[in-house]
This record gives sequence, structure tokens and C-alpha cells, in this order.
Amino acid sequence: MTELRGYAGKVLRIDLGKKEIKTSELERDMAASFLGGRGFNSKRLYDEVNPGIDPLGVDNKLFFSSGPLVGTMFPTASRFNVSAKSPLTGILGDSNAGGHFASELKFAGYDQVILESRSRKPVYIYVNDGDVEFRDASHLLGKDVYETDDVIKADLGERRVQVASVGPAAEKGVRYAGIFANLMRVAARTGMGSVMASKGVKALVVKGTGSIEVADPGRFEHLVEEIEEEIYGHEQYWPRRRMGTTRILMMANAAGFLPTRHYTSGVFEHARAVSGERLAEEYNVKSRGCFACIVPCSRFYVVKSGKFAGLFGEGPEYESLGSFTARMGNGDLNVALKANDMCNRFGLDALTTAECISWAMELYDKGLLKKTEADGLDLSWGNGEAILTLVEKIARREGFGDILADGSEAAAEKLGRGMDLTMQVKGLDIIMADPRGLKGFGLGYAVASRGGDHLRSEPFIELSDDPRQGAEMFGVPESTLRLAYRGKGKLVSYFEDWCAVIDAVETCKSIMQNMQILPFDRAAEVIEAATGLRMSGMDVRRVGERIVNIERAFNVREGVRRRDDTLPRRFREEALSEGPSKGSKFEQEPMLDEYYDERGWSRETGIPTHETLERLGLGYVAATIEKFSGTNTTRES
Repeated sequence: MTELRGYAGKVLRIDLGKKEIKTSELERDMAASFLGGRGFNSKRLYDEVNPGIDPLGVDNKLFFSSGPLVGTMFPTASRFNVSAKSPLTGILGDSNAGGHFASELKFAGYDQVILESRSRKPVYIYVNDGDVEFRDASHLLGKDVYETDDVIKADLGERRVQVASVGPAAEKGVRYAGIFANLMRVAARTGMGSVMASKGVKALVVKGTGSIEVADPGRFEHLVEEIEEEIYGHEQYWPRRRMGTTRILMMANAAGFLPTRHYTSGVFEHARAVSGERLAEEYNVKSRGCFACIVPCSRFYVVKSGKFAGLFGEGPEYESLGSFTARMGNGDLNVALKANDMCNRFGLDALTTAECISWAMELYDKGLLKKTEADGLDLSWGNGEAILTLVEKIARREGFGDILADGSEAAAEKLGRGMDLTMQVKGLDIIMADPRGLKGFGLGYAVASRGGDHLRSEPFIELSDDPRQGAEMFGVPESTLRLAYRGKGKLVSYFEDWCAVIDAVETCKSIMQNMQILPFDRAAEVIEAATGLRMSGMDVRRVGERIVNIERAFNVREGVRRRDDTLPRRFREEALSEGPSKGSKFEQEPMLDEYYDERGWSRETGIPTHETLERLGLGYVAATIEKFSGTNTTRES
């Protein structure tokens, strides 16, 4: 790896059972084929984690990885990926967070850290440049994320270490607990914190004094300056800086796809009262940014009056804000801020927590859940006291909270009712955008490798409702119309490849993709200047396609087929009843056909064909999934 720059060049492998530390060089082929971050993790997850294992068992592995731009001056290159088999979904688990943890890991000398086996006693791992220590974590058990951060820094006598930790929810085995860095930078989705806790690890702590060299400093600096100028001049710069993703709430409401009262409506009558605009005007006191970011889009808020006066924190982002307000029919912004703060402290994925609660509220509203079954709680829409009580009950696995702690799909199985009302795909709860009003996003939920997720594709361009862009990019004008369904296979596969590349180099998707700053051709230039790897824009896109396909192959081994690429019945059969998206349903099957054709996957099974995998240099994967799927992956006639 010495001939490449941009990378730290080392992989740290930690056997928690044997307390063995191994360091190896990052393979050049790995860097060229998967770039970093999500790419590294997905490749090793497929190669090293056998199908059928227990996600919370000793055989699962937990992978942390940064990207080749992290630790440089490249704007927004601050993120890291965490991957394992998910205890929530039973398929590929993966999450991503920003802050300062990833750059510190690179400065300590590592591109990737792999946790194997399980510690017999609770530990936290301290990586201090080349030294790796196992430290007793018995005194940290039961402590929340904020307390854990404080105690570890006091233990080490060092405030500048970067701490990625889990909270009490993970220790209790809640299957959607996250990993928290910088207190509120959360790798939240798919239960990666639950996996970490199952391995007896309370925190991964890093401190580094090294630096990252780039291959062509002059060219790299020129590209950075050019990109920064473009970001500063972008029409979305100030709205994103002022409100971050919370700016979406009012827009979604105006377009009629804001999930309200558990997706029974796309319009919320209290949208303005819980909006990002109100947060900015009345609550936010300063901006905060991640490492190397010039768009400090996170906000620090203070609640100045009322029952929660004195509450303060960072965020929330749109998903949490919308989930604890419109999704539940709650018009009290202070309740939403308190619920978000509780999720951060307990270490919970706010979105899945909110889905579980709003699902229970719909059951209650329909008379399918009795008050006595919910610990006597009044689960009427928007009941703030019940919302906050359930967040804590879930985190502690107490009473009705214990039923919800494994996710909405598992809760429906336990209760024996309400499965049709769970708003999830493959066990992962979908986000705050009704797919009947954003059909490209909906197709993205259906096929995403980690379940009902938008960040695997995020085809933001359909929000433009501009057919000229669809015609120019995909030859299908309707592809960029949010209520049309033709062309969505082309749209989603393109944006999936792009998102995979952004997740591999570990820059911020909100800026580099959503603001169209780092398309494939420019990414190739930046990657070459940073690393020395010579790639065309098409080569870069092929990396994204390779990542998408190896993730699909992982899921195929776990039993995923076309039948699993489906949205809840409500979206397919019931039209939105009000607002600008009124009358719209989700036309799933023709979109899936088009998507599979575009991907080179079987229409019948949703399995990548042998030809597709061979083209991507994944021939060995084809042989393996044929064995586990019982099908021949040769292209159908």
C-alpha cells in the first residue's frame, strides 16, 4: 500500500475472546475495487461472515471503516461506516455517522477496525496510535452515552480522544440500538450498537497524532478550492446551514407526502409549529459542523420555557423531528426534542423507536390494542406523556416496551396482529417520506440492501418534478416526476451507485450528492489526486455498482428474493386521501421489473445474474450464491 496515498494503510483486527491484536496492510486490490468505508465493510462482511449466523452471537463481526478522503482537507470528508449482520433485520446491517471519530481513526493509523468474537468481561478498547489496550468497562455498565463519554475521558485524563459508545438500550439487547460518536453523531440504523454490546464492548476510543498525505497536493488543493467555491455559491448553502435537514418538513407537508398519524395522511395540520423554521427562529443558538466541513448544518438548541426548560442538545435532524411529531400526530415541539434527547442518551435509533410507538398508536386508534396491553398507557395520537414513557420503557425493556424493543415486525408477531400496519421493509422501518408521493424514493425503500431505507439511493432529483432532467439523464422524462412511475428503475439504480461511492469515500451525502457537487467524473479526479488511483468516471460508477451487488449477494445468501422487495400493503392499495399527492398509489411491480432489468438481476428472483457479477469482477460471488439460493444465476433468455 505504500504507493497509494489518502489511506492510513492499515487494518486493525481485534479478537475480543482471545484478546489478540493483529495489524495488516490494506490491500491495494481492495482499495481499487471498493474504495473505502461502506465498500470495505460490505466486501469483508460478505467474505468473512457466514450465512445463517446469529447476529448477536459470537460468529458475527463488527466492521468500522473510514474512506480515502477522510483526514484530508476535502470538505465534508468526515464520515465512517459500521457494518455487521443486523440483529433487527437478519440481513446486511450498516450505518454511517459524521463528526470527528473517522478522522481520528485515520490519524491513529487505521482505515478499518474489525471486532471479532466476544469479550468475557465488559471492556472498552483504547486505540492510541499504534498501541491498543483493553480496558475494564464494568464501571460503565448502565451509564448513558453522555455519562460514558465523560467517564472515559476522565479515566484516560484526555479530553481530545474520540469516543464511539453504546448506551443502556444496547446493553439491554434492544435490537435497534446505535453507536454514538461525539455524543450525538449517530450510526443509528440496523442495530449496530446492539452488536457491539453483544461483543462485550462499551466503547471504541481513538487518539491519533499522525496525518494523511495525498498523491498530488497541488492538484488536490486546486480541486478542493474549486469545490468549496461551488458549495459557497450554491442556492442551497444557506438553507442547509441554517436548518440542516429540518428544512424538509415544511416542504414535505406542502407536497403532501409528510407521513402523518402513521401514514394515514400526507399533510399535518401542525407542521409549522414543529418545523425547522420554528426551531431556527426560537430554539437554535449556534451551528456545529463535522471535521473538514464548510457547511456546519447541525444546530445546537436550547429549550427556554415550559416543562422542559433548560433542555439542550444538538439536532435534531428531519427524520427524528418528523417522526416524533407528524408521524405520531404530536404538535408539541418540546416533546419531540425531549424524545430525541432521550434516544441519544439511551442509545436508540430514533426512527425505529418512533415507528414502533406510532404503530402502537394506530393499533390503539383502530381498537386493535387495549390500554391494559400497553401498561395502562393512553396511546391516543399525539399523547406526549405516553410517547416519552414508551421511549424509556423500550430502552429498559420494561413492560410493553419489551414487546417493542425488537422492532415493529417482531412486535406484530408477538401480538399476533398488526403486521399489515407495520411500515417497514425487510424489518427496517421506512423514513419520513410517503412513497405514494415520492415513487423513486419508494422503489429505493423496496430494494435497499439494509431494508426500508432512503439513504441507499436518495434520488433527490425527482423532487424537481422536471421532465427535462429525466429525458437528459435517462431518456425517460417521467423518471424525474415524483408521481410518475416510468423510468424509476433507471433513476434508482443510478443514484444507488452514486450513494455507494459517496459512502465509500466517506463524504457527506447531503452536500456531495444532494447538491450534486461530486458526480462520478469529478469523483474520479479527486480520488486520483488524493490516492494516485487512476480511474474514469465510469470506473468510479462501477465501484458503486460492485458495492450494491455484493450487498445484494449477502442478502441473497440470507434468503432475500423478489418477494421481499415490497412495500407495505397500504402504499400499494390505498391512495393518499388529501393534499397535492391526493389519489396517488405506489405501482410496485412495473418499477421492480424495470429496476431488475437495469441492474442485470433476474426478474423472477431478484438475484444478480452470473454475467452481471462476472462483469464486476465478482465471479466467485456468483458461485457462492448459486449454492445457497439453489438457482442458476445465468442470464435468462
